[in-house]
Amino acid sequence: MDSDDLEPRAKKAILKDLEIMGVAELEDYIAGLRSEIERAQAVIDRKQSHRGTAESLFKS
Repeated sequence: MDSDDLEPRAKKAILKDLEIMGVAELEDYIAGLRSEIERAQAVIDRKQSHRGTAESLFKS
């Protein structure tokens, strides 16, 4: 068994039909996307910080 078999498979994002959405709905959708981007960036920052800490421990 390959270790890749144990990894969850990334699902393809289902794109929303933006044409049927009103302006207010689109603005709410954008706000939600920005919030999700901020959440993802926070995880990236935390992981990079942990990695830097681990690397500094092993450099000694």
